[in-house]
Amino acid sequence: MNTPRQVIVIGSGFAGLAAASLLAKEGHKVTILEKNDQPGGRARVWEKEGFKFDMGPSWYWMPDVFENYFALFGKHPSDYYQLKRLDPGYRIYFGKDDLLDVPADMTQLEATFELLEPGSSQQLRKFLDQAAYKYRVGMGEYVFKPSHSITEYMSLDLLRKSIGMQLLTDMSKHVRGYFKNPKLIKLLEFPVLFLGATPQNTPAMYSMMNYADLSLGTWYPMGGMHEIVKAMVAVAEEQGVEIKLNTEAVKIEVNGNRAKTIITSNGIFEADVVIAGADYEHVDQHLLDEPYHNYTAAYWDKRVMSPSSLLYYIGIDKKIGGVQHHNLFFDEDFNAHARDIYTSPQWPERPLFYASCPSQTDPGVAPEGCENLFFLMPIAPGLHDEENIREKYFDLMLTRFEQLTGQSIRHNIVVKRSYAVNDFKADYHSFKGNAYGLANTLSQTAFLKPAMRAKKVKNLLYTGQLTVPGPGVPPAIISGLVVAKEAIILLKGL
Repeated sequence: MNTPRQVIVIGSGFAGLAAASLLAKEGHKVTILEKNDQPGGRARVWEKEGFKFDMGPSWYWMPDVFENYFALFGKHPSDYYQLKRLDPGYRIYFGKDDLLDVPADMTQLEATFELLEPGSSQQLRKFLDQAAYKYRVGMGEYVFKPSHSITEYMSLDLLRKSIGMQLLTDMSKHVRGYFKNPKLIKLLEFPVLFLGATPQNTPAMYSMMNYADLSLGTWYPMGGMHEIVKAMVAVAEEQGVEIKLNTEAVKIEVNGNRAKTIITSNGIFEADVVIAGADYEHVDQHLLDEPYHNYTAAYWDKRVMSPSSLLYYIGIDKKIGGVQHHNLFFDEDFNAHARDIYTSPQWPERPLFYASCPSQTDPGVAPEGCENLFFLMPIAPGLHDEENIREKYFDLMLTRFEQLTGQSIRHNIVVKRSYAVNDFKADYHSFKGNAYGLANTLSQTAFLKPAMRAKKVKNLLYTGQLTVPGPGVPPAIISGLVVAKEAIILLKGL
């Protein structure tokens, strides 16, 4: 290989860690600059009084992506953490005494569908068969492309395969072409919430998420999602990556058409190649001088962002029954909540929400005899955020949680912390305080996303949830691998 070069990675989220590890494996000197006091980006952990809370991602889907990642370094996830498949994968509450558990076993799942809609088990097989095709093609042909231009997608073979990907059909129509029961429709549409758009604005290609959900299963790494971060940090350090915590990049200085120096809160770093794994808009608009921006402020303002979230981390001093690890509260109108996020952004009147209780699976995340709870309510990005508003919605979620689950927990809360728009901005420089990145609408798919390459800075690349392939933990890991390969090409030319 060529002479080892200095690579600076800004941000230690999943994309940054993946990129750094692969480049260090190639023999380059890699340093990660992390703004916060622990690695992981949004997948940080907060501990208090014996409770251990995952602050961000809480769903472990697409286990093959993690297996393939660790295999690049001769490792397996089990070398670092123990995975447990959840059964049921999750529970959906449609109302009082009206709930649906989603079993891990396919025979049981088909029986569940049949009870709600006779004949739907056969439809489910057809639906998941085409979803499996999309997953194989999508994960094999699409997501590992850097998406510099449309020409990457112009091969006859890929065009032929694209016909079955249903890029021009939306998820709402696609699901309703197979099923009529409103509960089954809600079950199948829910995964697109992770993609940051409504089913009406999400390409049917993303039914591949249903395959990931119902066929590949919902898993949990014992100890919490931050165990993945710890594993990836271990891999990075084994390759020789140096991680600088509490080191915020504040300016990228460009000489000619090359990024040469990163000025941080903790010193100055020289670089041959820079990979920006921090918030794309923040790096583009605030770390670079205007002549080197990839996009204008107006461009960014017109992007369709994923929702932000109101989160609550709650520790209670008793055990509860009647809930699962993952619980979706769909007792209100999804379309009305979606309008309050996407059409007329405002704090929702009657929101849906999600509650996780990982201590149902993992007693180690709470003191003995206690429970660990995580509430999440999707909201529009950029909303006015203040404590009294947060508390209003916490009371709303708590009341509905108690009513629908038959649990009284209000007076058992011993640990409580909120997190919302202002925190996403402060901790991650998140554009408009979004939680998941760029929405996966058709007009923001593949080469229509913000570019991975800087247009005016030859040795600057972008990675993470605002560029290809998109939001979510597995896509972020893939984004890091794709950008690392692009960086390797750049480095060979130096």
